[in-house]
Amino acid sequence: MKNSFDWQFSMPVCGIDEVGRGPLAGPVVAACVFIPDGAKTLPFWGIVTDSKKLSAKKREMLYGDITKHCVYAVSEISPQEIDDLNIHHATLKAMKMSYESMEVTNDHIALIDGKFVPDITCAAHNVVKGDSKSLSIAAASIVAKVHRDRLMQELHKTFPHYGWARNAGYGTAEHMEGIRTHGITPHHRKSFAPCKI
Repeated sequence: MKNSFDWQFSMPVCGIDEVGRGPLAGPVVAACVFIPDGAKTLPFWGIVTDSKKLSAKKREMLYGDITKHCVYAVSEISPQEIDDLNIHHATLKAMKMSYESMEVTNDHIALIDGKFVPDITCAAHNVVKGDSKSLSIAAASIVAKVHRDRLMQELHKTFPHYGWARNAGYGTAEHMEGIRTHGITPHHRKSFAPCKI
């Protein structure tokens, strides 16, 4: 991503992205990533892009590189809180929490993937399809995606009937069959139509 949106700013930039808006189970997860000057020329950035465009193996590799060389934070909003707030407000809260957990000062500019900006204390800009335009947002998307996938793989060990290790909580045929056969779990979002009881 040679022409990253990040480089047009004279101030330090951090990127924020989320994963898990659509699944029927599991938390929504947001990450915030700041790339220090000393890390910007490392070779792994050449393959960093939107996490959805990367294989699971490449995401895992890049997660290690990003978390080793960057300042980052991850936050989770539980299914119960998603049900209380709704998914839109839960997502904004997760983004706000990830920024507030960062060890950065408010002289940064936060670039937010998507159309909406959380209520944070620094200057913030939304970037539609930001995970394909901003290196720091793409890094945040990878960190959030790997973090959430690992969570769902762990939950799968306790609740194997839903295929979460394969579908990450999305409403696949396997997951829907699991709900029909075994009902819902404490990790399902009861405000989402297929899980309403």
